Amino acid sequence: MELKTNYVKRTQKDYSMSFKLQIVQEIEQGDLTATEATKKYGIQCRKTVIEWLRKFGNFDWENQSRLNMPKSQQQKIMELEAQVKLLEKQKALLERQAYVADKKAILFDMMIDLAEKEYHIDIRKNSPPEQSTASEKKNKKQ
Repeated sequence: MELKTNYVKRTQKDYSMSFKLQIVQEIEQGDLTATEATKKYGIQCRKTVIEWLRKFGNFDWENQSRLNMPKSQQQKIMELEAQVKLLEKQKALLERQAYVADKKAILFDMMIDLAEKEYHIDIRKNSPPEQSTASEKKNKKQ
């Protein structure tokens, strides 16, 4: 036995303000989607419901952000879990970069040691760099 929903298609003039607000509230609470609302209440077009959401809803359609729309605990948990995953990926990337940088530093030190032994020259200087003649003149003027 099939269950048929008897509804009459409505015209734009049939929708009262309280009816529109009720549908917007149900959608924002997550009870219905816009498509489900059109089927359940016999609204002719999904776009009509979207327009009601734009006019009467808590979502800022201009900036694509929520305006004081409270989040459920589940939404908050999901957002925090996503943020944790992102931070873990960033941490792993930074750890890999630090590992590579440490290996490069070790390799460069080994290359310098090898070059100093092979060519008998001091590449690393222990003394502070000498001042240029231009900076000496500036110091004398002051």
